[in-house]
Amino acid sequence: MNRPENNYCVILAGGKGRRLWPCSRETYPKQFIDFFGTGRTLLQQTYDRFLKVIPKENIFINTHQAFLHLVKEQLPEVADDHIMAEPIWRNTGPSVAWGCHRVNHLNPKSNVVISPSDQVVHNEEAFCQNMREGFEFVSDHNLIMAIGVKPSRPEPGYGYIQMGEEIGHDLYNVLSFTEKPTREYANMFVESNEFLWNTGIFISNSRNILDCFDTFLPVVLRTLRAEKPDFTTEDENNFIRESFPLYPNLTLDDTILEKCSKVCVMKGDFGWADMGTWHTMYESMQKSEDDNVVFDSDVILENCRNNVIKLPKGRLGVINGLNGYIVAEHGNVLLICKKEDSSALIRKYVNEVRIKNGEDYL
Repeated sequence: MNRPENNYCVILAGGKGRRLWPCSRETYPKQFIDFFGTGRTLLQQTYDRFLKVIPKENIFINTHQAFLHLVKEQLPEVADDHIMAEPIWRNTGPSVAWGCHRVNHLNPKSNVVISPSDQVVHNEEAFCQNMREGFEFVSDHNLIMAIGVKPSRPEPGYGYIQMGEEIGHDLYNVLSFTEKPTREYANMFVESNEFLWNTGIFISNSRNILDCFDTFLPVVLRTLRAEKPDFTTEDENNFIRESFPLYPNLTLDDTILEKCSKVCVMKGDFGWADMGTWHTMYESMQKSEDDNVVFDSDVILENCRNNVIKLPKGRLGVINGLNGYIVAEHGNVLLICKKEDSSALIRKYVNEVRIKNGEDYL
């Protein structure tokens, strides 16, 4: 039987959040922003959510060294040795490997949930129940469990998980992972009823996931375990500073999930949304009567439809006749662009601004 003290969480908070530019900046990305005016940032809301199912002392934050001061400022209750600050930019694969290594060293019997820090959950009671069920399952099975949700629309901006054979209640073997398909394929996925949205949340017992990392990643952390089995947190941090560049810049999906045969998916139902792009935020949020989404902004709208708007505090926006646009302002940048294909447009504008105007606008 799973014991609550064996359950751990690693929250990933090291991303740059470029797709929500200009509100998400390289020195202050989206996970540290209170988009909804609730008084809590996305990172803080994620921490609060897991605090309902996991002991405070079992929650860890993975971030980049550049954001260490933001994590400490927003989560002062998290001990310094529970914050893992990477020395260089790497994707989620190495981040998760380090987090699971830290947890396993503290408790070889541990189960660990890996979660992004930039998601919205509307039904937290259902979310917590799914987490408890997930911990119970992985404590007795050497499987990596992905958490998926039923798609409500064909969304090209999300990842998809194809369900295979049912192995338990709302639990399935995984046939395939697909990251950000074309709209045509997204339509096919939704119509087939064989696919779930990939929330990016994963649960496993730490022994199992470390075995997978040792198989598919360079043996960086296995070397530390072999050479210094009684290493301290300081020893580990020093080792990471020296050795982390040996890791390839791969996502968790690329590193393990698409290669490991021991992967299943739980179908959750907790009102999930990914704060990945302006378009996906628009699609997943509650709309006004005119189908506008306004994020904690003071606006007067007339003859406006299908827009997403985010303005700074102290600004009043008066907008007439706008249809299908993003209006986002932060600091020294105002962005107004078509919502359709906005991800590609913003990527293009960020690159142009970097070349023409420098880092001060990013």
